[in-house]
Amino acid sequence: MPRPRTLTQDRLVAAAHAVVDREGLAGLSMRAVAKELGMSTMGLYRYVADRETLERLLVESLLDAVDTAPPPDDTPWRERVEEMVRRLRVAVSARPAVLPLTVTHRHHSPGVLRWSETVLTILDEAGFDGTRRVIALRALLGYVIGALQLEHLGPLAGPGTTTIAALPPADFPHLADTARHARDVTPDAEFFGGLAILLRGLAS
Repeated sequence: MPRPRTLTQDRLVAAAHAVVDREGLAGLSMRAVAKELGMSTMGLYRYVADRETLERLLVESLLDAVDTAPPPDDTPWRERVEEMVRRLRVAVSARPAVLPLTVTHRHHSPGVLRWSETVLTILDEAGFDGTRRVIALRALLGYVIGALQLEHLGPLAGPGTTTIAALPPADFPHLADTARHARDVTPDAEFFGGLAILLRGLAS
């Protein structure tokens, strides 16, 4: 008789998150997760097919936490979209190490599909249709994913900005000056300031 399946998905996902938190995405493997769970690698294959499946489970656990209920419809569409983006940022920021996987696996995540459907509903009600709605959604996703990666993987307060600020002003006057000013920009100001620019552009 086959052995009973005793490993729950919650335990599996928690173990995978523990590996990524400790070793980064490069350390995520069937062997590492099996070790985290105190079982053999072959035993883990009874519950999950491969590393790609592990990645999908991580993305699903991250994005399923997003509140996808439509914001109140008595507010302007730009405020409603900003609220949806804020919710996504909060969820993703809880596990920033998993962020790069969202690009590859977002199509398989029920959470991001529901989020996209809600955003598209808001855009539709605001008069976006056809290719304009396509471009608007893609622009929003591109901004959110890119901005969050910059926020967590290359923050303004990081060593990269310090290095750029020290560039010779004679060779890079605008770049060096911009990097020096960047030290005073908070993550919230950077993220929502960029979002406001994008939304103004979409509205024009």
